[in-house]
Amino acid sequence: MRPVSKTSLSRRSLLRAVGGTAALGGLAGCGVPAAYVKPGDRAAVDHSADEKRLDWANWPLYIDTDDDDPNARPTLEEFEKRTGISVDYVEEINDNDEFFGKVSPALMNHQPTGHDLIVISDWMCARFVRLGWVQEMDRARQPNVAEHLDPLLREPAFDPGRRFTVPWQSGITGIAYDRRKLGREIRQVSDLWASDLKGRVTLLSGLDEAFALLMQGNGVDITRWTADDFHRVCDQVAAQVRRGQIRRFTGNDYTKDLVSGDVLACQAYSGDVIQLQADNPDIQFVVPEEGAELWSDSLMVPDLARHKANAERLIDYYYEPEVAAELATWVNYVCPVPAAREVLAASDEEETAALADNPLIFPDATMRQRLAIARDITGAERVGFAKRWNTIVGL
Repeated sequence: MRPVSKTSLSRRSLLRAVGGTAALGGLAGCGVPAAYVKPGDRAAVDHSADEKRLDWANWPLYIDTDDDDPNARPTLEEFEKRTGISVDYVEEINDNDEFFGKVSPALMNHQPTGHDLIVISDWMCARFVRLGWVQEMDRARQPNVAEHLDPLLREPAFDPGRRFTVPWQSGITGIAYDRRKLGREIRQVSDLWASDLKGRVTLLSGLDEAFALLMQGNGVDITRWTADDFHRVCDQVAAQVRRGQIRRFTGNDYTKDLVSGDVLACQAYSGDVIQLQADNPDIQFVVPEEGAELWSDSLMVPDLARHKANAERLIDYYYEPEVAAELATWVNYVCPVPAAREVLAASDEEETAALADNPLIFPDATMRQRLAIARDITGAERVGFAKRWNTIVGL
């Protein structure tokens, strides 16, 4: 096992809030009756017993590989060996909206997608759950999930009890900054608006990626934010744009600006900063005193999946602490299995054991108190909110 290489900096997608899939996105968000699938129409005949296989769509660079063979995936191969289930693993998800546009025609027409398992971000999972496009999982087949899923992740507003989704990996949206170049600490969201940072701050361009942390800076409980909270943030960001405080709005390319020194502080993902710190320990990641957003990319079984039981079995396998620990050493995001920490701490490899004490992989008690999962943007809210945000961002 070893930490993931820096190539995974590209794993988080550059979201395009209103683009080629805008019409489909609006349809999903609004829950058009023709697109909704009733619970009784979601399941197909399960061929798991007689077809020992499953099809899994995931993001690029989001699973462990082998040092000598980048096409080998040790944990996945161990699952296949242990169960006899062959997994067709495809790295075809590069953007939440893009993938939605790809599979939505089948799902809204009550047709199979060809996938038994998919991984998308929770804000997009919320659309699938509302539309009835994913199946409720059988937790009797998933004792490891029931026992080891982090309590912080068990009750998102869009899926109470995680009946339809299981986190694959999680992360924190907070603030990254170069402590040496800035010459001081950043502790609060409001610190981004300090005069010595004028023109050297970036915010994330994606609406779903950016809004929660900014609301937390205003003391908002993001599990139950309101439209007034959203518009207050928009007013604040628009004012900072006018005064030249914000250099630009970014996708994943904020890392380039931070490394080059063009930017001294920015909204950032915890997993990216772990990787940047390998080359520059002066780059710090902050969970602000007001709090930060905890998010997940989650596993789901889409409607009419042909091998649902096999998919549920694979999900439960990745919630074994030993397997979760091996995966955590590669992806470097927040591990959804806290028990994996003890596995890593017991490693004979110093570098691996050190990951157990990294709060960006296993948040400590103090940090956990400041993390929250944001209420997602509903379909009724999305069109108007996206229009306002995109006008400010310049999309």
